[in-house]
Amino acid sequence: MAGMIEGKRVVVVGGSSGMGQATAKELAAQGAEVIIASRSKEKLKSAAKAIGRPVLERVLDMTNARQIDAFFQETGPFDHLVISAADAVMGKFADVEIAEAKRFFDSKFWGPYSIARAALSKIRAGGSITFFAGAASRRGTPGLSCGSAINAAIEALSNTLAVELAPIRVNTISPGLIHTPVWDQIMDAETLEGFFAEAAKKLPAGRIGTPEEIAHAVVFLIENRYMTGSVIFVDGGYLQS
Repeated sequence: MAGMIEGKRVVVVGGSSGMGQATAKELAAQGAEVIIASRSKEKLKSAAKAIGRPVLERVLDMTNARQIDAFFQETGPFDHLVISAADAVMGKFADVEIAEAKRFFDSKFWGPYSIARAALSKIRAGGSITFFAGAASRRGTPGLSCGSAINAAIEALSNTLAVELAPIRVNTISPGLIHTPVWDQIMDAETLEGFFAEAAKKLPAGRIGTPEEIAHAVVFLIENRYMTGSVIFVDGGYLQS
């Protein structure tokens, strides 16, 4: 598979932090021309510095249809699309307000849906789309009802698009518990440390995952031309625990 990434043009929506940034960094290291997109210009600049290789930065709000259309008109043709951006909402079913749940769906489901749809005419022959879902799609976990439903919807969408959009390949990464900056917005540092420590004890892998491990899985899906309609779980054994 040597050279499958080098020289390819890859759009990473959500490339300014966490798993998206790690993916952009790995792709750039392998010689891809990488375009990172997110809502925050400041985060994009910080991410570009952290990546340490030349990348193109584009401001994009996935919930804004006009911005999405303008983004792909400006970007032009490319080879691969990775969509990792999303907000996160946690809470018990009875406690999460419906309006908040709808915003979560707008961000994590309708955002990627709209991005993929707008990108179709720009993806070159031999190209691919990689969605991000989450391992909670396959296992009931208190506090994750909304996110689990969204993840399952993304996986189902990906499976259907793999058939409908062929020969464009469509796959999904479903991570388990990964230490990314989004967790810092949900819990304070002390609570988060305790949460991760307890969660790690229950995982066969014995630890929390890293964004770099997710990035390796994304690169695998991009490189392997026989992979389509697949959901790859990178979860440390979460589904077996």
